[in-house]
Amino acid sequence: MVERKRVLSGMRPTGRLHLGNLHGALDNWVQLQRHYDCFYFVADWHALTTDYASPGQIEASTWEMVLDWLSVGLDPARSTLFVQSSVTEHAELYLLLGMITPLPWLERNPTYKEQQQQLTQKDLATYGFLGYPVLQAADIIIYKAHGVPVGKDQLPHVEMTREIARRFNFMYEKEVFPVPDPLLTEVPVLPGTDGRKMSKSYGNCIYITEPEDVIRDKVARMMTDPHRVRRNDPGDPELSPVFAYHKIYSSPSEIEEVARGCRTASIGCVDCKKILTRNILRVLAPIREKRLDLEGRMDWVREQMRLGTDAARRQARETMADVREAIGLGKPL
Repeated sequence: MVERKRVLSGMRPTGRLHLGNLHGALDNWVQLQRHYDCFYFVADWHALTTDYASPGQIEASTWEMVLDWLSVGLDPARSTLFVQSSVTEHAELYLLLGMITPLPWLERNPTYKEQQQQLTQKDLATYGFLGYPVLQAADIIIYKAHGVPVGKDQLPHVEMTREIARRFNFMYEKEVFPVPDPLLTEVPVLPGTDGRKMSKSYGNCIYITEPEDVIRDKVARMMTDPHRVRRNDPGDPELSPVFAYHKIYSSPSEIEEVARGCRTASIGCVDCKKILTRNILRVLAPIREKRLDLEGRMDWVREQMRLGTDAARRQARETMADVREAIGLGKPL
């Protein structure tokens, strides 16, 4: 039997997930379960790199997120699901990798400066924020992952991990870590209801498991082509955030009908949104039903995460034994 290659990915616990999370990551995670040995983790320590001053919601947000993971099809029987902070070996490897990671590698990380500019309301001049790529590298290579599913914007993060793994193997003259490859995924562009990037901070999200009436209201208020001022004005569907959703949720014939109707003004924005709403609700209905069922079985949910965390911990301990031997630290007393 051919051994499956391993992939790893994580997500910060921010509570319930939105359609951008579903199509940007989770759909791909579910598919990867079929072909890889998958490790997926709640990145609660990573949440502290930006929210260290107000961590009160992290635990509650963890369980909200895990419920959504299970609702969309992540399967504890096929993937190892776990909580980062419960596997303390991550912190040990993070410390050891920090000893060998050159400071300029971290300072030139593009996300470091970008987030400092974007999150001006937070003090990010901390060691933890500067060093989070090292923690990210530890998260990946402690499981000897072969691949990391990412979009193009995350490639620099994986490249940093690859450099750190190579440097460790070279310095200690032992191939402890496989050098992980990025598994590039095509992430559909799904704007928020106001046309900007979908983000909880913008208040423009449609959540995976929110009630039908809320989704209807949000779609009804979505921004459309700004040049279609009146019902009989022709428009350009590519300028409408609504059309981006049609490309995901509607059939090819419906997409063609909506595009033609927009360009010729034979269909109004209200009718266009009604078609979209019907299709979104059809796709999300079974996910919402599963979420409601899981909410009534939280003991089972917590047990699955405990079992996954135990399995992750066993693998992490095996790796750390190899790491300590390579460095020459010996076994813990």
